[in-house]
Amino acid sequence: MLAIISAVLFFISFLINAADISTNDTFTSTNVMLLGLTLLALHLAGIGSAWTVRGRR
Repeated sequence: MLAIISAVLFFISFLINAADISTNDTFTSTNVMLLGLTLLALHLAGIGSAWTVRGRR
């Protein structure tokens, strides 16, 4: 789930950068890209990557 969100954030940062959209200082393409990298790092660390269903044994 976190990897999908990070991919969406990377796409948004690409669109902001490619279209040269002027945004405020907190919503720049670099900040959105860094949020995507943070979510990707959390996904690679194993946080939010898999939900386990515990069955009867």
